[in-house]
Amino acid sequence: MNHSSGTLYIVSAPSGAGKTSLVTELIKQDPRVSVSVSHTTRKMRPGEKHGTNYHFVSHDEFKTLIAKNDFLEHAEVFGNFYGTSRSAMQQTLNKGKDLILEIDWQGARQVRKLMPKARSIFILPPSQQALRQRLDGRGQDSEEIIAGRMKEAVSEMKHYNEYEYVIINDQFEDALEDLKAVFRSNREDGADAVAHAEKLTLANQQRVHHALLEELIG
Repeated sequence: MNHSSGTLYIVSAPSGAGKTSLVTELIKQDPRVSVSVSHTTRKMRPGEKHGTNYHFVSHDEFKTLIAKNDFLEHAEVFGNFYGTSRSAMQQTLNKGKDLILEIDWQGARQVRKLMPKARSIFILPPSQQALRQRLDGRGQDSEEIIAGRMKEAVSEMKHYNEYEYVIINDQFEDALEDLKAVFRSNREDGADAVAHAEKLTLANQQRVHHALLEELIG
């Protein structure tokens, strides 16, 4: 593999699996990794910054980018559009930085078609019970709302087997080491991480954690 350019990583997870915390910590510890900043037509929220949280654009600007075929993937969510810019992504990769796309399984399918060399990682909780506790972290939501979130999470988790690597986020520090190993295994300095990453491949995780995976998507 050409190591002069960075590698594109797709990272997906159900809500409550801890993906954002893991990715945030990875970026703090590894300067060679950054997260793709999506374009969106939704309004900026208090505390958000243009170019940091999202590239905030108008509907017309977004449609122009679609017409130019600049999006690797895009979707409409609750009347707002979200998309991953191909040109912005390529600029980052050309600088030799690895780039993370935090997208759902549907977006991942779109990206894999266009970028077959992209690596993909799915992050799972250690049990449905743990996931429910995380989704109910504040204890302020109704049982109905939590049940809806659980249903959505299970639906998302059913697609874990479309990914190359599976990380189970039971203990945060262990899951972070797993994530780091996947990134390092793809670099010239990652010889010692290759064996670690191999344990995280879909086939190995399905063999070792068969019962857990059945329980999560059951």
